Amino acid sequence: MLSAFANCFKIPELRQRIIFTLCVVVVVRIGAAIPCPGINTEILARFFRYVVEKDPSNTVVGLFNLFSGGALENCAVFTLGIIPYISASIMLQLMTAVVPSLSKLAREEGGRQKITQYTRYATIVICLVQGFFTARQFENPKTSQLFANIDAITNKYGPLVAHPGLTFEFTTVLSLLSGTLLLMWLGEQITDKGIGNGISMVITINIVSRLPAALGQGWQILTGTGGDNTAAAPILIIPLLFFLFSVIAGTIAITQAQRKVTIQYAKQVRGNKVYGGQTSFLPLKVNYSGVMPIIFAQSILIVPAIMIKILPIGAAPWARDLADSLTNGPLHYILYVGMIFFFSYFWVSFMFNPIQIAEDVKRNGGFIPGVRPGAPTADFLEYTMTRLTLAGAIFLAILAILPMAAQSWAHVPVLTSQFFGGTSLLIMIGVMLDTMRQMETYLLQRHYDGFLKKGRIRGRSSAPVSTMGQGQAAASGNYVWLFVAIAILLIIGAVVSVL
Repeated sequence: MLSAFANCFKIPELRQRIIFTLCVVVVVRIGAAIPCPGINTEILARFFRYVVEKDPSNTVVGLFNLFSGGALENCAVFTLGIIPYISASIMLQLMTAVVPSLSKLAREEGGRQKITQYTRYATIVICLVQGFFTARQFENPKTSQLFANIDAITNKYGPLVAHPGLTFEFTTVLSLLSGTLLLMWLGEQITDKGIGNGISMVITINIVSRLPAALGQGWQILTGTGGDNTAAAPILIIPLLFFLFSVIAGTIAITQAQRKVTIQYAKQVRGNKVYGGQTSFLPLKVNYSGVMPIIFAQSILIVPAIMIKILPIGAAPWARDLADSLTNGPLHYILYVGMIFFFSYFWVSFMFNPIQIAEDVKRNGGFIPGVRPGAPTADFLEYTMTRLTLAGAIFLAILAILPMAAQSWAHVPVLTSQFFGGTSLLIMIGVMLDTMRQMETYLLQRHYDGFLKKGRIRGRSSAPVSTMGQGQAAASGNYVWLFVAIAILLIIGAVVSVL
């Protein structure tokens, strides 16, 4: 494995792409540290240090700060991050599946470029709206749900914004809009000139940047040096490390897991040549919907609790109890799991079209052994995908609840618990696997040993049918041990730096 990393720098094109990606990483981290004008960053730092990181009910603002790479904590120009572009992409993707004109445009030549352009326009609109409301929340943090309980900090150290008004709102909105557009452009540059998917890479960079702080907080809590736990806390270190490695390994295995549906192509004689007669497979991923169900469930579940607090009934005891149960309680877990199952099937029903796949296979002269072409093939694919989606939804539900369980039962800090599962872990693993696949391709093209099994030769019979954007997955076992080794090195390095 180490020789594979060394070989990456022996290929000129791959070396240039890696160096370019690392340079963009530096730019992204610099932008996360440049504050918007007019903000008292010391107030925000104290708020996140003494309120957010010690209160499980502030999971939403903590998760937002995690995805922005700590930019929200600094009120930096990259505070909104790449989330507006992701929201616009999801919106256009769903509209493409629903609106006939967009669906037709997506199938035309150059249609995808048009949809990408629409996504950029929608990103600007979302940034303007989110930037304005973010500026208003900075001006009036005491009435904001995002900065709840900030009164204890502002009453002691002064206001968050010294000179609120139209000038502050304009400069803040302009700074946040410019930061998001710059991040969007940097992500596209990574895709074109770097390595990996640029937009996903930007999110991963921000998440990984919070890992050292998360490990440091976890070490302080578990060893008792932070003053927030008992003397018996260090006993939990070994079980938690084993639990973390198991979660990482399980997430990699499920992310790579797929059902290979055999496709047999009939022989066709055209002139003096014989075509077809080969066997390939259609890869159906177990976790087809990826991280989207968790994102949808989190986004929708926070709305009722916020609305209850904003409405006049929010002062009533029963309303506060209901809002607390929707934020962190048994009702929250039940609704959270139910929404994950619902959105798992919802996403698959929109993005996976068994009828279209069956028609494409039939048009190319292929068939599934034991299944008639046409409608029976579509029914078989739909039945298979339904069962796989159930397994994927169960996995997502368990992974989404793990951070909350780590906070409640093991008293793991809020920031540290985000790396025990949930959205951040899925995004990191997915992006790292995709990046390693691209590096593997460069290595194998130059006849170097890759990150997977050495001396591997793939026959023609093992070639997958590329459908619905699904690529060929690599052997999951090698990735499991690779990421376990990386996790061990990261934890050892953090522990040594703390000591």
